[in-house]
Amino acid sequence: MCGIAGTYRWPDGKAVTDRLTDTLAHRGPDGAGRYGHPVGDGDVQLGHRRLSIVDLSETGAQPMVSDGLVLTYNGELYNAPELRAELAAAGVRFRGTSDTEVLLEAWRRWGTDCLPRLRGMFAFGVFDERTGELVLVRDQLGVKPLFLLRRDGGLVFASELKALAAATGGALEVDHAALVASLLYYWVPDSRCAYREAEKLPPGSWLRCRPDGRVERGRFWNLRDVAAEGRERALSGDLPDLAAVVEDSTRRHLLADVPVATFLSGGLDSSYLTALAARDRPGISAYTIGFRAEDARFEAMPDDLRYARRVAERFGVDLHEIEIAPDVLDLLPRMTYHLDEPIGDPAAINTFLICSAAREAGVKVMLSGMGADELFAGYRKHLANLVALRYQRVPRPVRRGLARAVDRLPVASARRGYRSVRFAKRFLSFAELPEETAFRRSYTMYDREELLGLVDPDLAGTVDDVLAEHADVYGDNDLDDFVNRMCLGDARMFLPGLNLAYTDRSSMAASTEVRVPFVDVEVVRAAFAVPGDRKIVGRQGKAVLKEAASSVLPREIVYRPKGLFSAPLRAWMSRDLAPLVREVVNDGELVRSGLLRRDALRRLAAEDAAGHRDHSKHLWHVLTLEYWYRGATSRAGQGPSLTA
Repeated sequence: MCGIAGTYRWPDGKAVTDRLTDTLAHRGPDGAGRYGHPVGDGDVQLGHRRLSIVDLSETGAQPMVSDGLVLTYNGELYNAPELRAELAAAGVRFRGTSDTEVLLEAWRRWGTDCLPRLRGMFAFGVFDERTGELVLVRDQLGVKPLFLLRRDGGLVFASELKALAAATGGALEVDHAALVASLLYYWVPDSRCAYREAEKLPPGSWLRCRPDGRVERGRFWNLRDVAAEGRERALSGDLPDLAAVVEDSTRRHLLADVPVATFLSGGLDSSYLTALAARDRPGISAYTIGFRAEDARFEAMPDDLRYARRVAERFGVDLHEIEIAPDVLDLLPRMTYHLDEPIGDPAAINTFLICSAAREAGVKVMLSGMGADELFAGYRKHLANLVALRYQRVPRPVRRGLARAVDRLPVASARRGYRSVRFAKRFLSFAELPEETAFRRSYTMYDREELLGLVDPDLAGTVDDVLAEHADVYGDNDLDDFVNRMCLGDARMFLPGLNLAYTDRSSMAASTEVRVPFVDVEVVRAAFAVPGDRKIVGRQGKAVLKEAASSVLPREIVYRPKGLFSAPLRAWMSRDLAPLVREVVNDGELVRSGLLRRDALRRLAAEDAAGHRDHSKHLWHVLTLEYWYRGATSRAGQGPSLTA
C-alpha cells in the first residue's frame, strides 16, 4: 500500500511530481522515489511513496524500472504467488519477492490482457520507454483510488485529490454538482469529483496516454456483467460454496511480511474474518472500539464490546480496546482534510483512531469486514425495502393513521435517544414510494423537495441531474431479483463512493493498510450467484453468509442484533458541537456564498435540538461540507483549517 503520482507531458513535471509525492507522504513513510524520461516535446515523471508490506528490501522499491518498463503501483495482489509461478515457468527471472515485480512482468507478457487475471486491490501507472505510452489502471471494484486531471494533451495523476489541488496551486474550481450530490448521499459518488477538472478513474478500467496527445480508454471488468453471470448460475442451480470462497479470500489477504491485525466490532462480518484469520495466525491482534458510557446511552447504542471480547477469548485473539472520546472539534477539520472530498460518515473517525492505535503498536496491515453488507443484503434498508412492499398492501386509512401517530413521537428526550422511533420515521419516509425512489430515499439524506429547499435555487437543474443519475445506475441491469438489484446498486455506488473511500483515506492518514476480504472478485462472483431469497430469509439479512459463518462462529455471535460501526452523533451535537453548529448554520461560508439557505439549515437545527426529528447526520455532514469548502476555496487543499 502506497501513494502514487505522476505527470505526462505536463509543464514543469519534475517539480509538480515532487510536490504531489510530498503531499502523499503519509501514505508511504518508508521510502520515496521518482523517475523521469523524455516524451515527445515533454516528459513523463512518476513518483512514489512506499509503505513496505511485501518484500521490505530495496528490490521492492518504486518506481520500479526493468528493461524499458516503469511501474508506480499502489495495492496488493493476492494471487501474486500463482502469477509468479506461471511467469517463472515461462522463463521470467525475478530479482526479489514483491508483488510489484510480478505485476510489472505480467504487464510485459500480457499487457492489458493481464488485468482480468489480477486478484487484489490496486491502482497503478505503467510507462513504456519504447512507445512513450503511459497507462493508468484501477482495480475491479474501486478499492484503491486514482484521481487525474487532463489539460492540453497533458495529464497529472495521484492517489489523493488533495495532491492534485496542491500541485495546481489552487487553480481548481469547486464542482457545485458534486456538492449537491454529497448533500444527497453524504458522500460524493465515484462518478463525480469535487473539483470540476479532476476525475476519478472508474473501477475496472484503464486509460492510455500517447505521445501525440491521444487518449484511449477501456474496461476490463464490469460489475453489471458479473451480476448477470451470477443470475445465470443461480438459475442453473450452480450455487457457490460460500464458506470456502470467504475462507480462501481471507487466507490470501493475510499475505504480508509484516504483522497483520483485524478490526473486531463483535458483529458478524468482522468476527467471521477474525476467526478465520486466527486459524492461520494464532494469537493475531484485533482492535475494537467503545464509546463514553454517557454517549452510548444517549445514542441507545448496542453493547458491541462484550461480543468482541467473547470472539477474542474463543479464538485466542489479542484484543485491544480503544475508547472513543475524541475532541471532535479538533478531529473534524483534520478528518475533512484527509478524506479529500466532503464525506459525512463519522465512521471515518473510528477507522482513523483504530488505525492510529494499531500503527503505534507496530501494525501496518488491518483486515476489515467492509463490503459484506452491500453484497449480502445486510443493511436495515434492504429488509426495510422488502417490508415496504408488504406495507403498501395495508389499507390506506390505516397507513395514514399510523404515519400521523409516528410523526408526533419524539426521537429523543433530554437524557436519551429512541432508536426505534428514528427507524419508524425513516421507514415511513419511503415506504410508499416506487422501487428505485424508495431505495434511494432509504439511505440518502433528503427527498427532492427537501434538497431543492436547501440549496441555491439556481442549482435546481443540478438536483434533478443527480437524482436522474441514481435512477440510471440503479436501473442499469437485467436482474429480476429485487434483493440483488439493491445489492448491485450498493456495490456500484455506496461501496466505492462511501465505504471504500473513507476506509482508504482514514487508514492511510495513519500510514496503515486496510484490506477488505469481502471486496474480492471471487467473493463478489459468489455473492451474485446467490438468489435474493437466500440473502434475506424472514427478518434475517445476510442469511446465506450467516449460514456459512455458523461452521466457525458460535450462534450468539452469528445471530446477534446488528451493531453499528458509527459514532454517537446526537450526543456530540447536543454537547461538543452545539456552538459550532450554530455558527455554521447562521454565518458559515456555505450560507454566505449562497450555496445553502440559512432558513432551511436553521429549521433542521431547531427540529433536531427539540428532539422531534433526528437530523444529527444531516448537520454533521453540513459541518464536514463547511470545513471542506473553506479549505477548497481558501487554501486549495493545502491543509486542514484548525479553527471554526
